[in-house]
Amino acid sequence: MGKRIFLLMTLLIVGVMMIFAQEERKADGLSDGQKKNQFILKLDMLGHGEIRDGGFTGLDDESADNSAQFLMERTRLSFEYKRPQLEAKVVPQHVGIWGDRSKGDFNLYEAWAKLSTKFGLFAQMGRQILAYDDERIIGSNDWAMASLSHDVLRLGYEGHGHKAHVIFGFNQNAENVTGGTYYVDGSQPYKVMHTAWYHYDVPKIPIGASILFMNIGMQGGKKDGKEADAPHTRYQQLVGGFLSFNPGILSAEASYYHQMGRNEDNAKIDAWMASIKTQVQVSKKVSVVAGYDYLSGDDYPYVRPKGMIGMACHDKIRYFNPVYGSHHKFYGMMDFFYVQAFSDTFSPGLQNLYAGANYSPIKGLDITGTYHYMAMATTLKDINKTLGHDIEIEASYQVMRDAKVSLGFSYMVGTETMQKLKRADNGNNLKWGWFSLVVSPRLFTTRW
Repeated sequence: MGKRIFLLMTLLIVGVMMIFAQEERKADGLSDGQKKNQFILKLDMLGHGEIRDGGFTGLDDESADNSAQFLMERTRLSFEYKRPQLEAKVVPQHVGIWGDRSKGDFNLYEAWAKLSTKFGLFAQMGRQILAYDDERIIGSNDWAMASLSHDVLRLGYEGHGHKAHVIFGFNQNAENVTGGTYYVDGSQPYKVMHTAWYHYDVPKIPIGASILFMNIGMQGGKKDGKEADAPHTRYQQLVGGFLSFNPGILSAEASYYHQMGRNEDNAKIDAWMASIKTQVQVSKKVSVVAGYDYLSGDDYPYVRPKGMIGMACHDKIRYFNPVYGSHHKFYGMMDFFYVQAFSDTFSPGLQNLYAGANYSPIKGLDITGTYHYMAMATTLKDINKTLGHDIEIEASYQVMRDAKVSLGFSYMVGTETMQKLKRADNGNNLKWGWFSLVVSPRLFTTRW
């Protein structure tokens, strides 16, 4: 399977390069006297602080009683080059905790080149951000300091209201001579990823519709394992769609996704999720929003199949995994769900019913308040479904064109169910506060 995937990607790259070579020859024959080359240097600095008292609690009551405070920083330098039919971008990134002597984490967040034609075709190769629709399934997850980027080849067409992308990812640990198909603990969570996305904006009607398909190959087994523990790649699929409607003061979104296939331990997957969201602009300064998310979950703790440690409770995984989305954006700012794992890796799914309002009293200032009702999606014997009630307040102010400050506070009243499944503190009063300052100036621009 690995050889066939590698051969396919090689043929695709060669074919695409031949097409764009022809386009470049045509472009070279044109001269309008304009400066076509552009270089841009940008700085992106994020300072972030948190006070945690109940969020991300420890594994015992003693550690949960102690709140934590810290300051973080993220610094990015963006080097961008543009000319007709060619773009390239390199973004080194440093993330660290103030006072950490380990020097933090320094990596390459983006490094890609993009070839395009005047007819709307493009090919983009390298480490890049993937963000589609509302970012529920694939997004930048920019709240996380390191954020998400992917080493992929992306081919597509955009024009006349149509957008069609296909994405190919194939990850390895090292440049091996032999044994080069075993992948574990790499920069990407998956070994193989194929994605197809199509979006259409209806002419003269404010409706947009998308279809998404993903085929994800995950590494299972051990490198030198035998029989049931032998190395293998298991494939799971995700298919679904996203719909948006924006006629004016009203906007509405809805989505549905289904997961199938098998996980790393060869257990069948049968999970789904659905969401709906509406927003109304009441006045120039006030808007209100309400929505509901349902993500299916397991009825019992997941247990490994025959030949591996565990007890058989069910033969299918019904827990929906929103894979590579911007989870912080959807399921409460305290990140109890789909950022942290449930106790013993068990997830009964989630119901998230929410409502909120945004107030903009002056230019550049936004104040938002949101209420979340959290509950399990599945029914467990002798356990109430309700997980808790979460109230969130956030304010942000655009200090100047390239500087923005934000702060927020979340308070969650948890339940006994929350304690059992998430090991929340005994007081059930979960509090979390944060602030951030983003400074993102354009340092240098030149044309020639």
